[in-house]
Amino acid sequence: MDVIDSSLVDWSRAQFALTAMYHWIFVPLTLGLGVVMAIMETLYVRTGREFWKQTARFWMKLFGINFAMGVATGIILEFEFGTNWSNYSWFVGDIFGAPLAIEGIVAFFMESTFIAIMYFGWNKVSKGAHLASTWLTIIGATLSAWWILVANAWMQYPVGMEFNPDTVRNEMVDFAAVALSPVAVVKFCHAVSSSWVLGAAFVIGVSCWYLLRGRHTDFARASIRVACWFGLAAALITAHTGHQSGRDIARLQPMKLAAAEGLYEGGHNQGLVVVAALRPGVDWAGPDVEDSFLFNFEMPGALSFLATHDVNGYVPGIRNILEGGYKLPDGTIALSAGEKMQRGRAAIAALAAYRQAKDAAEKQAALATLRENFAYFGYGYLSSPADLVPPVPLTFYSFRIMVMLGGFYLALFAGFLLLGRWIYRWKLALLAVVLSTPLAWLASQAGWVVAEVGRQPWAIQGLLPNVAAISRLDTGAVQTTFFIFLGLFTLLLVAEVSIMARAIASGPETGNTAA
Repeated sequence: MDVIDSSLVDWSRAQFALTAMYHWIFVPLTLGLGVVMAIMETLYVRTGREFWKQTARFWMKLFGINFAMGVATGIILEFEFGTNWSNYSWFVGDIFGAPLAIEGIVAFFMESTFIAIMYFGWNKVSKGAHLASTWLTIIGATLSAWWILVANAWMQYPVGMEFNPDTVRNEMVDFAAVALSPVAVVKFCHAVSSSWVLGAAFVIGVSCWYLLRGRHTDFARASIRVACWFGLAAALITAHTGHQSGRDIARLQPMKLAAAEGLYEGGHNQGLVVVAALRPGVDWAGPDVEDSFLFNFEMPGALSFLATHDVNGYVPGIRNILEGGYKLPDGTIALSAGEKMQRGRAAIAALAAYRQAKDAAEKQAALATLRENFAYFGYGYLSSPADLVPPVPLTFYSFRIMVMLGGFYLALFAGFLLLGRWIYRWKLALLAVVLSTPLAWLASQAGWVVAEVGRQPWAIQGLLPNVAAISRLDTGAVQTTFFIFLGLFTLLLVAEVSIMARAIASGPETGNTAA
């Protein structure tokens, strides 16, 4: 195997992470705010009140600003699969490219068609036709998210494929298995519902600002009522799908779960960490860690129940996963990391032997060895078992941030609905809500950190590590484009915030507009 410069891998990962995190600033607001504005236009069509039309048009204006920025970063993100991760694209492009192509051909064109009617069709089409265009715009955006998340879920749980040793490519054999993977369904529901929470939090934050300023108070209170009911439902769905996602992670990515819980030594009746601090300097891939926490408060048996639906269920820790030897849910015994790496190297060697074979018998012998060991193909590119341990502190704290902020927003929505008019007179509470609005983005980003950092070192879980997925580029070129993108994306973000701030300062239309 060729030796890959580790700094090239790190910078390629950093550039992709930078693009993805900036892109995800815009996407959840598009998904969440789109539903809020569609609900408000629905209220306008049902009641005939101009108030709801003006309300819908205001949130629609902010939606449009954000939508444009999201498109710009999303295009760059997809191009990076070809520029920075060409080996990945070659190895699984026949599978990974399919949902991305559908997203571009169907969902994106659906959005771009109906968004034009939504913005320019007021007073030109009927109320019902305009409402349909608004809902179809957000449905198109959500379908875009569906296909993107299908592609991402396949990276976490590769199914519906077959490896072709003649082309050295994985080929799709079951589109339904890819498109309707249970991991993809849960990931989509969790990501979209959490985006709804963010959209609701944004609407409430802007509305509270108006209440503090004593402007557009009727508009603000009506927006808060809609956003709170919508946000509360979304937060409950997010909590449920988060539990389902935890089950999938425990079954398919146990190392991610162990990192998220700071679980070095697993066992039965494992507790779920609620509040804790990791001990600095712990060698999580080391042979023995006596105490990984400075302090730790946990719910007894909760992690076992999350992972297995049994409070006495077995949950492996990092050390157990590296050493193997424990019983898996299917009754087999887990291999050690070293054994997986050995079988992965056997698969890689068998592939080389197959391609160099001179006669049919040699080909068949090599192919048999390849198929026997292909499940561990990606492990053959790793240099040591320690490579399998993701950055534990980052994963651990990101998971706690995501969960705690999810609980905060659940309480916020419920609190507004329960306290009603009283909270509108408490300016300190309104100020706190305004200042806390960015926390919705922090929770959303933290969730993606858990999902992506927690599965390292894999580009495709168990099949292709990052070190084998990257393009053979000059590290300096990747560093240069990283800083170019950093500057470009920061300018886009500053432009969005500036334009948004001006639109919010202007407020909703106050004059009468014809239906």
